[in-house]
Amino acid sequence: MEHIRFPDTIDHTLKSRMGAEAYKNALEQQKSISEEDYAKIKGLAEFSVRPPFRTPVHKLPSEHGMNQWKDIFFPSADGVPLEGWYIPAVTGESDKLIIINHPFPFSRSGLVGHFGEPFSNVDDLEVDFIAHMGHLSRAGYNIIAYDLRNHGNSGTANNNICGIGRYEWRDCVGVKQYVDNHPKYSKMKVALYSRCTGGNAQIEAIYRRPELFENVVCFFGPMTIEMRPCMQTFANLMDVGQYYDLMTYEQVKLGGYTSDEMTPIPFSSSVKMPYFVSQVKDDSWTDNPTSGQRLFDTIASEDKELFWIEGTTRRFDAYNYFGIHPERMVGFFDKYMK
Repeated sequence: MEHIRFPDTIDHTLKSRMGAEAYKNALEQQKSISEEDYAKIKGLAEFSVRPPFRTPVHKLPSEHGMNQWKDIFFPSADGVPLEGWYIPAVTGESDKLIIINHPFPFSRSGLVGHFGEPFSNVDDLEVDFIAHMGHLSRAGYNIIAYDLRNHGNSGTANNNICGIGRYEWRDCVGVKQYVDNHPKYSKMKVALYSRCTGGNAQIEAIYRRPELFENVVCFFGPMTIEMRPCMQTFANLMDVGQYYDLMTYEQVKLGGYTSDEMTPIPFSSSVKMPYFVSQVKDDSWTDNPTSGQRLFDTIASEDKELFWIEGTTRRFDAYNYFGIHPERMVGFFDKYMK
């Protein structure tokens, strides 16, 4: 019996995902790389496509004065169960709602690097997102904060692969459908607060389901990210930057997206509502200011702002920034929501 060779073989798939030249380079690099350097490359590939741990929801809204809140749950667009909170404004439930998500590998409450390993392997500080919510709640905003798939208390999906937005856009669709179908929340003005992976996901969700987000008043999107400069920087810091193509090969073998695929740029022309993004100008994890400016320039909004956070090279300092300095954050929402 003659065997039929289908076009979607492993060899063909890798070439189409990576590009033929990068695939060829990866195979050559595989022959010459040392065992020690290959272990570094495999570790980087694993980190880029799969959360290294589940960050617990380590704080409750009451720790920042929001004593009236409730647990909520709803499905993503593809059915993954998502967990979150509904927090009415402490000044009295209003007609203004902000939907908040988070970065990889955080939860809705932040990051617990101060707990030690494995969390401190990413960064050893605490990131407190409840502090941000407290400022917004005291300013008169109701809040829905939720965990993305494979994070916090939400469901596992896609073999626990994180797409830095490429799967998670379905969660942004799910929460908006939940709001639109709710007898009370659907009557509120809606704004978005989406960070890093959550911001990438939100941009793709707007691209894929524009009609769903037509009534969104504004979009606060700190720290959106392109993964290629991020992963190239990590590889350079570990002295394996010359093996970038091999790292991409390992990402695909793990079932993940390539770094070139994990970017919001193909979708950012769909963002037309008022938009705010902040970036760490000297971020040691990326090639900023180049990448941050490139992302900002592709956003289609006529009313948009890029705010550079200076005085640090530590990316995660930016995630605490608006909890400590809330003026720009609150001012942005007040400008468009009140």
